[in-house]
Amino acid sequence: MSKIVFTENAPAPIGPYSQAVWHGNTLFVSGQIAMDAKTGKITGQNGESIEEETHKVMHNMKQILEAAGLSFSDVVKCGIFVKDMNDFGAINGAYGEYFKENPPARETVEVSRLPKDVRVEISCIAAKG
Repeated sequence: MSKIVFTENAPAPIGPYSQAVWHGNTLFVSGQIAMDAKTGKITGQNGESIEEETHKVMHNMKQILEAAGLSFSDVVKCGIFVKDMNDFGAINGAYGEYFKENPPARETVEVSRLPKDVRVEISCIAAKG
């Protein structure tokens, strides 16, 4: 049986999907972008660096993980979608700050466009115990 996870500390879904869904002991977190949960402002569209944008994405992901009672140490897989693969090094550096030991499996894919014209979107799968 599935259970929906929602927190006001992360951006509300902008379409017909959930922030995250528990299925058994596995949490599936939808792709997060650098949107401020309170103001709707997008980090990265006002001159902020790709690192700042990535940190905001990870902050939003952290809020959802915490609402589900988990942390980055419970993440087993991430998917990273980037608008420009030339940003890979900077995104990777910021992302790596959240997974210093035993990083999860992941893929990084360049795409032509992302929601709200952001430069990076990250999703994850986490597992309890």
